[in-house]
Amino acid sequence: MKNLQATVTLNNGSEMPWLGLGVFRVENGPEATEAVKTAIVNGYRSIDTAAIYGNEESVGEGIRQGIKAVGISREDLFITSKLWNDDFGYTSGIQAYGTSLKKLGLEYLDLYLLHWPVEGKYKEAWKALEHLYMDGQVIAIGVSNFQIHHLEDLMKDADIKPVVNQIEYHPRLTQESLLTFCRENDIQAESWSPLMAGEALEQPELKEIAAKYDKSVAQVILRWNLQNGVVTIPKSTNEGRIVENSQVFDFELTEEDMKQVSALNEDRRVGPDPDNFDF
Repeated sequence: MKNLQATVTLNNGSEMPWLGLGVFRVENGPEATEAVKTAIVNGYRSIDTAAIYGNEESVGEGIRQGIKAVGISREDLFITSKLWNDDFGYTSGIQAYGTSLKKLGLEYLDLYLLHWPVEGKYKEAWKALEHLYMDGQVIAIGVSNFQIHHLEDLMKDADIKPVVNQIEYHPRLTQESLLTFCRENDIQAESWSPLMAGEALEQPELKEIAAKYDKSVAQVILRWNLQNGVVTIPKSTNEGRIVENSQVFDFELTEEDMKQVSALNEDRRVGPDPDNFDF
């Protein structure tokens, strides 16, 4: 992990950047477009969105503007979107992928995820993703918010193993057993809400560590993610913070500091519980 373009090799051989931009709760319109363009101009090569975010059109526009501004090609980027729960079915899943591509203005995605482990539906939805993958319409497929038992159940009948499991992961929710399971099964863990929607930035212990490295608390948390082997996609629409979040490749946390950050775990979520959600 030497720079912002550093990648991890997924279990199907494709390459995914360690750090990307998330756009959860960024409204469709100029703000989303500008955030994506700004990220690409400042060296980001991974953008993560989802159908349910309602901003795929603006994200797509930001991608086009970013590509033009920097003079790179579509192939230089890694774009992720997700299948929403209402479309969890074989035919509906395939159709929803087409809708996302149309909104984004793209010919393919680098990664397409099942957004939540909807009971009784995720296996059929996974078959849709397997079809898209085997048909060459998507580079890689994975899941989001899956717990160990969801992954075990899915893989019992799956022809293709997920390459990624995108989960809530931050110093208050370290999910170590899930991370271990993912490592042992060659499924790349990816963190959403790594900064706990800003809440983690006020932790005194983290402020102390940040001061030692002359870094921000956000940078310490993101570095902790990376050193734990977790891909991360912090969300921001502010250019200063987008740049700051990317400046995490020029320092390394000591083993002691890594343990101190992990010790903040309280098994506390800021998002829904994958074993108890109603959407």
